[in-house]
Amino acid sequence: MSAPIIIHRPSPTGGRRVTIRGHIAGLAHDDHDVIEFLRRAGLPDAEQLLDQPSWVEWRGGRAHRYEAA
Repeated sequence: MSAPIIIHRPSPTGGRRVTIRGHIAGLAHDDHDVIEFLRRAGLPDAEQLLDQPSWVEWRGGRAHRYEAA
């Protein structure tokens, strides 16, 4: 089973698309953006989830890096 939160590869202009259970949450430019998207989705302890592979999958780049590809 894949993680419910996907942080996609960095875009050519910077930022990473974030999907939560297959729905686009937005474009994150840092961890704070991701945490806000997760809080809006009803995950109050979002900051604790970012490094848990069962919850978050980082694709196409290093975790916590958002600069342009």
